[in-house]
Amino acid sequence: MSFNDPIAEMLTKIRNAKAAKHRYVEISLSKEKLSIAKILKEEGFIDNFISSDERRKVRIFLKYNDRKSVINGIKRMSKPGLRKYVGHDQIPYVFGGIGTAILSTSKGVVCDRSARRLKVGGELLCLVW
Repeated sequence: MSFNDPIAEMLTKIRNAKAAKHRYVEISLSKEKLSIAKILKEEGFIDNFISSDERRKVRIFLKYNDRKSVINGIKRMSKPGLRKYVGHDQIPYVFGGIGTAILSTSKGVVCDRSARRLKVGGELLCLVW
């Protein structure tokens, strides 16, 4: 199966797994998706992730508190048809800093706090809260 927007596919699979209260979700492997999974883990939105090079998959273990998902919402911002770029001074604060914006910058895929600290802007990939 091929998709025009693999990041939107990843976010949709996470959203659907969360709604169905699944323990984990498997997505196809790419460096960018692996970077996004790493940020989701660092920011406390998922429990863990395991990448399998021979199977070309990433298994993302969702995180729940009292049977309620830690991820309340996840939204794709920049799309293939309409890319959204922001400077370091225009990076949005997601729900007053409770959520996280994930950006693709010249320093790699980083969260909003890191991008502000490094003073780099880039493509606004998604928002998670």
